[in-house]
Amino acid sequence: MIFFRLTMAKEFLIDCYLFLFKIIFLICKRFKLQNKIVFVCSYTDNIQFVYNELIHRQLDGTDIVFLCRGKAAAGHFAKTGSCVVPFETGDVVALLRSAYHLATAKIIVVDNYFGFLSVATFKKNVQCIQLWHACGAFKTFGYNDHSVAYRTKRARKRFAAVYQHFNKIVVGSDAMKEIFKQSFGLDETHFIHLGVPRTDLFFDLAKRNEISKNLQRYCHGKKIILYAPTFRDKPIKDGSLGLDLKMMEQALSNDYVLLLRLHPAEKGMVDLSGQNPQFVIDGSNWSSVNELLLATDLLITDYSSIPFEFSLLERPMIFFPYDLKEYEKSRGLWGNYKQMVPGPIAYSTESLIELIKHHVFDLSEITDFSNTWNHYSTGASSSHVADYLEECLKQSSEQIEGHQFYLARRSGRNDQ
Repeated sequence: MIFFRLTMAKEFLIDCYLFLFKIIFLICKRFKLQNKIVFVCSYTDNIQFVYNELIHRQLDGTDIVFLCRGKAAAGHFAKTGSCVVPFETGDVVALLRSAYHLATAKIIVVDNYFGFLSVATFKKNVQCIQLWHACGAFKTFGYNDHSVAYRTKRARKRFAAVYQHFNKIVVGSDAMKEIFKQSFGLDETHFIHLGVPRTDLFFDLAKRNEISKNLQRYCHGKKIILYAPTFRDKPIKDGSLGLDLKMMEQALSNDYVLLLRLHPAEKGMVDLSGQNPQFVIDGSNWSSVNELLLATDLLITDYSSIPFEFSLLERPMIFFPYDLKEYEKSRGLWGNYKQMVPGPIAYSTESLIELIKHHVFDLSEITDFSNTWNHYSTGASSSHVADYLEECLKQSSEQIEGHQFYLARRSGRNDQ
């Protein structure tokens, strides 16, 4: 009963927010479209790479606006000097500004699920592009997320409305495209094979060496193990990570350091004050997880999407799904997890240590995994996406001008 009441209260607040947003958006639609790209961000890497490419091209007369969900994204993009507006907050002024920019932009780029899309009816020439924040997926989302069954009929209708607003979805592989098709209920026409922009970093050898050297300064010349567990619906309690850090230190500290990277939603929730800072290093505040991957010798993770990008480096990884049965039941996984992962599986700290000490890895398995999930990510994805955005701007302008010419002829005001 309590869960039901909380769910209904949450739905009521969402409905109120979206109703207010819809009214403001409809008013703002009275303004004409501008040569403007609005990035709606919950993450940073993909959009940052595309933004860098657009700035490099010096697109005259094109404005760029960031609508940022979360302080991390807002703080990150504030450094660009472009317009940054907090998004999905209680700030009424920010809501007004957000609705205005979304109603007057020719291109909307989103990197996640955003509820406003369920009530935002864009003008005819506007393109909404989904630049998803991951290269692949073990855990289900969208229609296939197990938690959807516990949501209200109204909420499920809202989800469908959001997905239908994606004119195009950028993909890095046919494998991920198939997952999107099932998750969002969209057909083949909604996908563009441009690759995932943030993977360009893995093909920049000079940048890779620079970042790797900088990180090695924290690691005293030892090999780096990166532990990056995924977000769980149940918050971390009593500092538990499923991993015995003291046992890891005793067994591995002579040769390794352990870099801990928590999900942004769980950052700061684990007390590391009792750990040896020479062995356990908190990497949760590092701005880019991909930069951490460049210096990582061995990855330990569970259901995170990080392995899909890490596989580009063809380095070993171990999978640590210590709560596999519970997670699979509550959240859902695509297919047989044990067959999907490109590395050995451990369910205890002791097993992890044994795998690391005996170096039980098949790198050819990782290469095959990367070829499957990074097929279109070949080092130029940022450029490909920027090309597409430029073309959308051009087509939108031509369509608008053509429409205005048609109206002028209808009204008898054309001088030609």
